[in-house]
Amino acid sequence: MNEELNIETTRNDENEVKVVMETITDRSQVINRLQEIVNDISLSSKVELEHLKQGFYKLLHTEQEAKKAEFVANGGNLEEYTPEVDELEDQYKKLIKIIKEKRAAQQEALEIIRKENLKKKYELLDRFNALIERASTEGVPFNEVKTIQKEWKEIKEVPADKVNELWKSYQQCSERFYDIQKLNNEFREYDFKKNLETKLAICEEAEKLTEAKDIIAAFRKLQKLHIDFRETGPIAKELREEIWTRFKSASTIINRRHQQHFEELKQTEQEHLDQKVVICEILEGIDYDSMTKFQDWNNKTLEIQTLQKKWREIGFAPQKQNKKIYDRYKEACDKFFKLKSEFFKQAKNNMGDNLSRKNALCQEINELCNSSDWKSATERVNAIQKEWREIGPTHKKQANQLWDRFTEACNNFYKAREKNSNIKSEEHENLFRKKAILSKLQSYNPAKITEEVKDIIQELVDEWNSIGHVPYRVKDKLAKEFDTLFDALAEKIEIHKKTRKQSSRGNRPAKDQSISLKDKLIHQYENLKSEIQTYENNLAAISSSSKSGNGFIDSINKTIETLKKEAEEILNKIRNIEKEDKSED
Repeated sequence: MNEELNIETTRNDENEVKVVMETITDRSQVINRLQEIVNDISLSSKVELEHLKQGFYKLLHTEQEAKKAEFVANGGNLEEYTPEVDELEDQYKKLIKIIKEKRAAQQEALEIIRKENLKKKYELLDRFNALIERASTEGVPFNEVKTIQKEWKEIKEVPADKVNELWKSYQQCSERFYDIQKLNNEFREYDFKKNLETKLAICEEAEKLTEAKDIIAAFRKLQKLHIDFRETGPIAKELREEIWTRFKSASTIINRRHQQHFEELKQTEQEHLDQKVVICEILEGIDYDSMTKFQDWNNKTLEIQTLQKKWREIGFAPQKQNKKIYDRYKEACDKFFKLKSEFFKQAKNNMGDNLSRKNALCQEINELCNSSDWKSATERVNAIQKEWREIGPTHKKQANQLWDRFTEACNNFYKAREKNSNIKSEEHENLFRKKAILSKLQSYNPAKITEEVKDIIQELVDEWNSIGHVPYRVKDKLAKEFDTLFDALAEKIEIHKKTRKQSSRGNRPAKDQSISLKDKLIHQYENLKSEIQTYENNLAAISSSSKSGNGFIDSINKTIETLKKEAEEILNKIRNIEKEDKSED
């Protein structure tokens, strides 16, 4: 019967402690619990102290890793990180030392008591056996047996390896006494009755425990009931098996529920392990070769910190794998932050060279603004923009200023290219128009000038004066040809002195001394259109190989939108002026 009552107390206590530890989320809770144990050393157990230790240092490590990650994320060098002095850890070590000293003293005193109790119980067994021998021949007063039973219950702990042996010997003595004792039926039945009442009450209490919500508390209560059942005297022989079966049935239900509870806990721990394995695999699968920029590492750091937060939220894994999976996780995290630190260190060492290279590229673009081969120059600028993106970062204080210089150089280049292209096209168009006028003027014979011809010639001269620049290389030659024709014709027709003066310039349009509001607005509008075109050319050259969200591209797009809105407002003003002019006419 005793073998069936054997309960693995140590193992179950350990599981119960683990349940309690799941609720500890702060190291101060561990300190508070240790202080309680110092005040009452009887509250402590080896299993609980070990779990308190694991919980304390796990939380400490988590806090230190979080501070380390924050230090590195803020640009610190991992090799330069120094953990702060932890006052709670000092307090923990002092309390543990006191507890160990008290437990050692307690254990030593308890062992002495247990040995004395063992000696007393052996003496009681000798007295009980002697009483049984007397009872078999002469009978023994029942109160002598009750005295031995009372003394036996009052003696408490004995060495653990002697508990079963003592209980078996005592039970055998009790059963032998009642079986052979020739007491009168009144005493015998009275004792059996009282013992039966006690054991029935124990059975009822055990049966109530089968419905208890707190199975851990119920299990602990059951252990006490087993002791009470065991130490209660015998009952009538014909009822012994029945009563024991009833008590054992209730015990089995509670034990099964208790075991099921820890099976579920075990399953939960396995789920925790599976989640932690996934986190480790993610950390171990990081493609370090693809992270070539500060932003790449900073973005990945945010992902790592999210995983670390998730890890802290996951509960314990099975005890056998808990340390192993944590070591795997720590190794992966340490690898990331070590490589990040090395990258940042190397990148900072390269920043000076990057600055020189980028300054050189800006200078080269500025020089290309004076190019005569715009096709080749454009190809080179496109290559420079690609090269710029491949160069590593510079110091933060210089980065914005350098970027502004680079974008300004690009913008200036495209403006220069567009201006050159427009001028050449316009100058050739002007040359064509002026050659046409010369051809017409050459067709008139100065000797045959009519009034009608005079008006036509005057119109041609006015048109000539309104035409802008021509290519520089033919400017003087063209002006000379015009002046020659003009002088020949001017002798036969009356041409205003001012017109003649303007015509001699040959390459400049006539202009009013004052510029109207409309003209100013048109001039502003044309300038804005030119500026918009410049930015759009810049955007087309850069955006094709840039990633979405590039700061430069975003900046250009915003600028274009602003300029378009401004141009639209000016155009509306011009239209309003034209409407007013028509209404006046």
